[in-house]
Amino acid sequence: MSELILFWHRRDLRISDNVGLALACQQSSKIVGVFCFDPHILKRDDIAPARVTYMIGCLQELQQRYQQVGSHLLFLHNEPCQGIPTLAAALKAKAVFWNWDVEPYSQQRDQQVKQALKEKGIAVHNSWDQLLHPPTEITTKSGTPYTVYTPFWKNWISQPKAEPQATIKDAEPLTEQEQENTKTVGVINLPTAKDLGYAWDNELLLAPGEQIALKTLEEFCHNTISQYQEQRNFPSVDGTSKLSAALKFGAIGIRTIWQATKAVHSDSRSDESRDSIETWQKELAWREFYQQAMYSFPQLSQGPYRRLFKDFPWDNNQELFQAWCEGKTGYPIVDAAMRQLNETGWMHNRCRMIVASFLTKDLLINWQWGEKYFMQKLFDGDLSANNGGWQWSASSGMDPKPLRIFNPASQAQKFDPEAEYIRQWLPELSSIDTKYLVTGKIHQSDRDYCGYPAPIVNHKQRQQEFKLRYQRQKDDL
Repeated sequence: MSELILFWHRRDLRISDNVGLALACQQSSKIVGVFCFDPHILKRDDIAPARVTYMIGCLQELQQRYQQVGSHLLFLHNEPCQGIPTLAAALKAKAVFWNWDVEPYSQQRDQQVKQALKEKGIAVHNSWDQLLHPPTEITTKSGTPYTVYTPFWKNWISQPKAEPQATIKDAEPLTEQEQENTKTVGVINLPTAKDLGYAWDNELLLAPGEQIALKTLEEFCHNTISQYQEQRNFPSVDGTSKLSAALKFGAIGIRTIWQATKAVHSDSRSDESRDSIETWQKELAWREFYQQAMYSFPQLSQGPYRRLFKDFPWDNNQELFQAWCEGKTGYPIVDAAMRQLNETGWMHNRCRMIVASFLTKDLLINWQWGEKYFMQKLFDGDLSANNGGWQWSASSGMDPKPLRIFNPASQAQKFDPEAEYIRQWLPELSSIDTKYLVTGKIHQSDRDYCGYPAPIVNHKQRQQEFKLRYQRQKDDL
């Protein structure tokens, strides 16, 4: 009988292309998975019901995958620094393996779990799995973290990428006595999202689990990626991968994704197609840029990167914020995007930039309000990506050209020229002429008839006010 190894799943809800799990399998054939529902996370006020629902679906499939290879996936609902060591000791585990995470809370928690296991004489093995390159691997010539994307990308793309990891095949099951022991240390059945206090009854943009993620990747590479550069900015077009939630929870391995992009790139027969694939690869690099930033600058999770914004004079008008949240700003492209978010738990990336710019530059509301609201709604909500995107839009983050202000009308005219997206999410405006929808210049009589609000602010005036406040802050530094 092999010595037992416990593998702690977190953001790697799969058994294939999993670095830590593959390493564990090299040491023993008796691998048991565990997932701990962390009360510290679940009790936060920025948890989206759609995200919890997706996670539970991924865990359901992962449990089935463990059963298929002859092993078990166990569930705890406890503080990880208590639950993981106690379970490991009850099973007389030789070691506990897990993959690192970049987030500040995860870093702190993992050190506590590591120390508790050490006190029980149980070995710990950690790996990096969620990134193609660990966060300290891609650095400037002086060895410091990058704070600008373009040089990061040039370095990142020049480095060799690892191949996908082997999939666990056959594993020894727990004995009957070991299964009995788990019952005494808090092992529970897989709860539903509602059991955890989160209700989401709408359909998810991407169904949970590894198999759907792999199929979605295959379809994207076969049908869409070659037109990605042209189509990615048009929210009415099905032109993106939809894999963001799968990447967030590790339902698919990043090396598997990279290998697929390399294969389709080598098979491409046109420069346009290759350029599109490279554009999507740059999006993967953006993901890694923001994660290495969060790892290297954990203070990003608490506030702005740029000193200029540490005491920026935001208005923080609660009524304007509520109108933004509900998609009732009177700006059609903004409202369409917010309603998509509220109804589906997802928003097109171009629209994320539009609504973030509107909140910060038009409504003069602190970007952290929007960051939190997104995390309360997004089924793919990820601290590093969400924080990085909001700080970029607010001009408070890592951006060599920080003063960017999106004009909602210009954005709509360019990226939703036929108002297809606007009409989809604002059906009450379906009879309004396209030119009025994309410019936002809807007659007041039509707004009254459709029950659609007047603009809550004047874009031109508000952007001027933002620039004025920005310059004053800059002068005071």
